[in-house]
Amino acid sequence: MTDRIVTGVFDVKFRRSERLVDMTHYLLEKPRILVSLSFFADRYQSAKSSISEDLTIIKETFEKRGIGTLQTVPGAAGGVKFISRTDRAEAKEAISELCTLMENPDRLLPGGYLYMTDLIGSPQVVSKVGKLLATAFADREIDTIMTVATKGIPIAMATAAYLNVPVVIVRNDSKVTEGPTVSINYVSGSQKRIQTMVLSKRSLREGANVLIVDDFMKAGGTINGMINLLKEFDASVSGIGVLVESEDTKERLVDDYVSLVKLRDVDVRSQQIKVVEGNYFSKVSLFGGD
Repeated sequence: MTDRIVTGVFDVKFRRSERLVDMTHYLLEKPRILVSLSFFADRYQSAKSSISEDLTIIKETFEKRGIGTLQTVPGAAGGVKFISRTDRAEAKEAISELCTLMENPDRLLPGGYLYMTDLIGSPQVVSKVGKLLATAFADREIDTIMTVATKGIPIAMATAAYLNVPVVIVRNDSKVTEGPTVSINYVSGSQKRIQTMVLSKRSLREGANVLIVDDFMKAGGTINGMINLLKEFDASVSGIGVLVESEDTKERLVDDYVSLVKLRDVDVRSQQIKVVEGNYFSKVSLFGGD
């Protein structure tokens, strides 16, 4: 028998086991959205006391398994919302895996560059990266995630899925389909070249709280450019997260950031790449230890 749904309410009463499964799925699909107990009580035709007990079970399981937590908001207009968080063990495993993947000598390109397109194009890898970054900034006030085209886009989208916020994409030229734009010139931190970045006026509201996300940071010129671009919108920087930071940088233009891994050394002659943990564990408070 298939249950019919009318405005989110089932016309067949659920057993508790079924209710727990459906409630868990509902919360996971809607991170950071406040859901009232009345909604669940009506949806499952159950007493609020029963719903409250179910939510306690779900919260304890989420925290025990490193999935996240349920945040309770008291009062008549209150309820619960799911906050995605990874625990320390899961974060250690994910970042260790990233280091191993990046140290593969087959990634070496002429000039000492690394091939990373396969990592950024992997749903499994990018989802883990997104969850790690979402955990790092879970307690910040974030309205939007900003990144620069093109390789930062998958990481920004994955992070946005866990934080349930939109993504805005900065480009190096304007598109007719984006309407009026704001553009600035910035200096590339590593190559000291003057470049341009452009953002549609419609894509970001004035005064927004913005999380900046990118795939790679060397001197931080691109990220510093995005910070300056946000000033044109009177927007605030809520945080900065990068997948990879380069250690071989004499002068960095950005100080306060979170990195997952650090590219320590690239030896083209010996075909060796050294990748270590970034500053993630010194910057982020995690379940399961300090």
